[in-house]
Amino acid sequence: MKFKNPISVEELLSKFHIQAVVKGNPDTQITGINELHSIVEGDLSFVDNSKYYDRMLKSNAAVILIDKEIDCPTDKVLLITEDPLKAYLTVVAHFTSFNPQSEPIHPSAQIGEGTVIQPCTFIGENVVIGKNCIIHSNVSIYADTVIGDNVIIHSGSVIGADACYFQRRPGGWLKIESCGRVVIGNDVEIACNVCIDRGVSGDTIIGDGCKFDNLVQIGHDTIIGKNCLLCSQCAIAGCSKLEDEVVIWAKSVVNKDVTIAKGTTLLALSALDKSVTEPNQTLFGAPAIEARKKWREMVIAKQIPDLVEEFKKLQQEVSTLKAKLLTK
Repeated sequence: MKFKNPISVEELLSKFHIQAVVKGNPDTQITGINELHSIVEGDLSFVDNSKYYDRMLKSNAAVILIDKEIDCPTDKVLLITEDPLKAYLTVVAHFTSFNPQSEPIHPSAQIGEGTVIQPCTFIGENVVIGKNCIIHSNVSIYADTVIGDNVIIHSGSVIGADACYFQRRPGGWLKIESCGRVVIGNDVEIACNVCIDRGVSGDTIIGDGCKFDNLVQIGHDTIIGKNCLLCSQCAIAGCSKLEDEVVIWAKSVVNKDVTIAKGTTLLALSALDKSVTEPNQTLFGAPAIEARKKWREMVIAKQIPDLVEEFKKLQQEVSTLKAKLLTK
């Protein structure tokens, strides 16, 4: 998320009452705030897990909230504080706040020429909808969502709700507030009861020409390329990337932080837990592998009970022969 106006490290600490040891130049300007997976130059971010220290220090972050004193890279500022995440969320809360809305379409919403909004639809603050769209009844479009031209969204879909993103704490779950957006391209069709979560700090992006069937779930900060097809009851976890022309058939799932190469087809009832780097493959299974290989495995698996019985018979025959030899 970009700030409207940059803020210095010194101003940040003073304005948000953050107690921290500063390593680096306190006059450094912060131009935005993002998590590790979305960082761009000038951002403030946080790290509170040693697993991610190295990756964070090599990122484009200008200022890092961190819970341990370590050597500071020359191009960064470290803010050493007891609870980096809470400090980070204090800043997020200032720039994103929930504003109750009494009218179904917020006055700040921009709706393009020729777009039809059916009754009982909710459109939030600062939403932008392009030309010649059809938004059917009972759709909820949360604040800051951007929708292109010629988009159709069917009844019951929810665009831009918060990410399911929590950190376990001794007293329960701490919610990591979402301050990103959903950005939908042109010529997209979204069927009934589809849920697309906003980004936690960056954007969830749906490319031009994508088509979604009923009951599809898109997690936070996921980027979907052009002309992808997602069928009923698919679920894509957060921070994943689907390149152009990916097809995912019904009831398939994709794990978080996974990249799927251009032209990949994931067959129905599959589960993908690793990135796909080679384009135009057809995958199947849980975990998903090349479809023909999986089918061969399934054929062999069906033969296993018979093979076990045959093995038992051979064992019995061998035992009988041994017994005969020992009696001679």
